[in-house]
Amino acid sequence: MRVSELARAGGVTAETVRYYTREGLLPSRRDSHNGYQLYDDEVLGRLRLIDCLRCLGLSLKEIKRILEREEQGCGSLLDLDPRLVEKLPLLHSRIRELQALASWVEQAGRPPSPHCYGAEAPCLKQLMAELARQHGRSIEHAPQ
Repeated sequence: MRVSELARAGGVTAETVRYYTREGLLPSRRDSHNGYQLYDDEVLGRLRLIDCLRCLGLSLKEIKRILEREEQGCGSLLDLDPRLVEKLPLLHSRIRELQALASWVEQAGRPPSPHCYGAEAPCLKQLMAELARQHGRSIEHAPQ
C-alpha cells in the first residue's frame, strides 16, 4: 500500500502518514523500482490505534513507547501504559458524544414523515445541549 492509499484508508492525511513514518511509528519499506514508500496491510490497524490513542490525549512520544514495548512482547496495552485505565471515563464519554452526533445526523438526514405534521429536523442547538449534558455526566463520574 502506498502513502496515499494508507492515508485514505486510515482517515488521515498523507503528510500524517509520512510524519508518523519519519517518527518511527509506522514501519515501511521502499519499492526498489520507483522509491515509493510501501506499507503492509497490518499497518492500517497500527495507524488507527495511533489515531485512537491520540484522541485519548496521549503524546506521540508516549504512543511510540507503547508500540516499542509491544514489539518486544511486554504484555497487554494496559500493562504497557496503566494510565489508559484512568482515561476510561473519557473514552466512554467520547463514545456517548459520537453516538449522539450519529443519531442527530441520522435524524437530520431523514425526510420528514407525512404522519408527523410540523415535525422538523432536529436543530443544532438540541445537539449542542445533548453534548453538554453528556460531557457534564462524564465530569460527574470522573475519578477525583
